[in-house]
Amino acid sequence: MTKALVIDDNQVAADSVKQMLDFLGVEAKVAYGPRAAMFALKDYLPDIVFLDINMPGVDGFEVMSYLQRYPRMENVPFVFVTSDDQPETAKRVRDTGALLIIIKPITLDGLEGSLTKAGLPYTA
Repeated sequence: MTKALVIDDNQVAADSVKQMLDFLGVEAKVAYGPRAAMFALKDYLPDIVFLDINMPGVDGFEVMSYLQRYPRMENVPFVFVTSDDQPETAKRVRDTGALLIIIKPITLDGLEGSLTKAGLPYTA
């Protein structure tokens, strides 16, 4: 079964993504912010990470950079999630090597597209 880590400081948004991933047959764990993400990785290795960009204190770009320092995370695809649809943000996402960017509100189709692009199985 495909495993996903959803990192977002907005609990409602994170839980919504988790519910959609559950519907798609993906095991999803939620981390409500950067610190919780660090703890989640101690005992959970995701196949894909859905990461909010705009979080207080540490943004998603910094979180991705930090998480990729774990040798076991270096090949895990990251999907950035944001309400910021500016071209500069999209360019910055591409420059990080992330798989793609999804503009909020997140849809089931957007999540399916992410999983397909990552080559990960799901059951919808």
